Order: sequence, then structure tokens, then C-alpha cells
Amino acid sequence: MGVIVGAIVAVSVVVGGWWVVRTYNRLVRLRNQTQASWAQIDVQLKRRHELIPNLVEGARGYAAHERGTLEAVTAARGTAVSGGLGVADRAAAEDELTATLGRLFALGENYPELKADRHFSTVQAELRSTEDKIAYARQFYNSAVQSYHTALESFPGNVVAGLGGAHGRREYFEAAGLAQDAVQVKFA
Repeated sequence: MGVIVGAIVAVSVVVGGWWVVRTYNRLVRLRNQTQASWAQIDVQLKRRHELIPNLVEGARGYAAHERGTLEAVTAARGTAVSGGLGVADRAAAEDELTATLGRLFALGENYPELKADRHFSTVQAELRSTEDKIAYARQFYNSAVQSYHTALESFPGNVVAGLGGAHGRREYFEAAGLAQDAVQVKFA
């Protein structure tokens, strides 16, 4: 009788240990997925930041008296590339950059020769493609964060997360204010 009880206790301990390890590993996998998803957003944002000086330089020759717009784009880019920003602050900086880029693109409508410039059009098309990739990466990141939060808040993840202590909530990368409205830009 004692052997049976001992065997049941041993099996229970093994199953319970397996359950904790499996749940913890799932939380680690989801946390790592959110970090990898954020890295993909970062790659696309860096690409965007690299294209902006070319776009500004192309516009500078045609719209020299539009200095305020060009300086606003440059300043917004500077804020966006500065380090140490959290997800919410980074999202706000990127939203500001998107708004100023919209004003820069609007210059193309006011200056037909700028609109016809091959370099400006090429950079503008690359930037448009990058913006699409950023939107996809943002959506994928937010989906990964949602999956991670669901695992953290539901049983058994909430129990194991409390034991591990290394699992905290992540911020969503949300568009705020102007960025929620579609930017109306007409391309040639």
C-alpha cells in the first residue's frame, strides 16, 4: 500500500514539475517572440530613418523657401532616432515623424518639378514601401504582445509567471492622435 501511495506521489511530482517547466518555457517563447517582433519594427524604422535625409535633400533644391517643413522633418527624425525611448515614446516620436513626412510629401504637389524629379520619386516610392513594412511589423508585434499577455493572465501562465518573476507586461506600439488618421498623400 505504501509503495502505491509513494508511486502516486512521485508521478504527481513529476507531472507537476513537467507542467511548470512547459508553462514557463511557453512564456519564455512568447516573451522572446515579442522581443524579436520589436526588433523587426526597429529594422524597418531604421530603414525609414536612412531614407529621410535623401528625401529632404532632394526637396531642398526645389523648395528652398519651405525651410520650416524641411527643418521639422529633420527635427522629427532626430527625435525618432534618439536612443533610450520606450515603446510608447518611440511610437509618439514615429507618429510625429509621419505627420511631418506628410507635409514634405505635400510639397511635391506644390512643386511640379520636384514631383517630376526621378531621385525624389524613387526615394518616395522606397519610403512608401518601408511604411507598409512598418505597418505590418507593428501589427505582428502587437499580435505577439497580445498572445504574451493572454498567456500571462490565464491559468496556468499566471501562476508560473508569478513564480518566475521575469515575465512582465509589454507595451503595445499604438498609433496616437494624427497617426490614426490615414495620411492623404498623392504620388505621381
